[in-house]
Amino acid sequence: MQSLLRWSIENTSAGDGTQQHQPQPRKDLDPGVIDMILGKPDSELMKESLSVALDEKRDEDERLQALDDFEMLVEHIDNANDLVKLKMWEPLQGLLTSSQSSDAIQRQVLWIVGTAVQNNPAAQNSYLELNPMQTIVSFLAPNVGTSKTRSKAVYALSGLTKHSTPALRQLRDADGWDALKVALGDSDITVRRKVAFLLNALLVPTSPEPPRQTSGASSAGGSAAVLHTSESQPRAPVHPNSHASMDSDPASTSTSTLTREALEQRGLLDALVGALVSPLPHGPDGEQFGDADFEEKIVGALNTYLVLCNGQLASGQKKALSSYVHEHAQKAGSDEALAEKWGMTADEVRRFKRSLE
Repeated sequence: MQSLLRWSIENTSAGDGTQQHQPQPRKDLDPGVIDMILGKPDSELMKESLSVALDEKRDEDERLQALDDFEMLVEHIDNANDLVKLKMWEPLQGLLTSSQSSDAIQRQVLWIVGTAVQNNPAAQNSYLELNPMQTIVSFLAPNVGTSKTRSKAVYALSGLTKHSTPALRQLRDADGWDALKVALGDSDITVRRKVAFLLNALLVPTSPEPPRQTSGASSAGGSAAVLHTSESQPRAPVHPNSHASMDSDPASTSTSTLTREALEQRGLLDALVGALVSPLPHGPDGEQFGDADFEEKIVGALNTYLVLCNGQLASGQKKALSSYVHEHAQKAGSDEALAEKWGMTADEVRRFKRSLE
């Protein structure tokens, strides 16, 4: 039956008097109509948006809208990676450094930077080639721009430094740790929260892959099982992609050691403990006191330092923090209640308390 069907199809195609033609592309279609139906390629939309944003003769609201559109486009990792091919990093950095750019324009560019480099090592490395850290850090100063812009600067720093040792080295060279220490006392509590969260994220150690053991039945000669460490295994080939640098150089993704050193050497530990036990008022007029979210993030950073990184506090720091924890434990009534307050488990609270003994 199958042979008969095949014969029928083949003979029908050849004997019906018609000639098979390959479909030819239409040459009479207007590209504008195609764009209207299918939409322009993202690369074209990015070019158009950046062109508007760079045009100082345009109305500022129009430029800001163009930057907002651009930020949404680089949420897609492929578009973020295309910033190099399209030569867009340089003009974006130019908007950040230009004395003609308003606070609002610079804030939008910081937003774009943070979005484009987020979880994207390829974009991180491309942007770092411009040595942008000094510029970004400068926006953390309390007398520069608005609190919204400082908040976006922390957002950009978070994306740029995550899993990036080269970025942390640039941060160190730009006195960025000192700027972050000052930002822990920013008048805007949102900035403080983001800085505390960033420090905690940078502190978290990256766990190396444990050795793998291959065992099998012992041979008659009594040969033992062979232990193969990850170093003895051939490394898998690294294919070009956004995370290729992480695969080819895993050490470049570790931020814990450099962050711990900064905490201990740049006074950030004092700032973290002080922000917790003696918090500064916040708000436009300094009329607000305390913030549960900020407290939780500070405790999280200190817990990471003490428990996960095996850090050590000076006697004065330990005494102040221990007293604070004891006071709040009494108010909470139980480790479980304190854990809920600080976004931890009861076991984590107990380990945190033991680290202060």
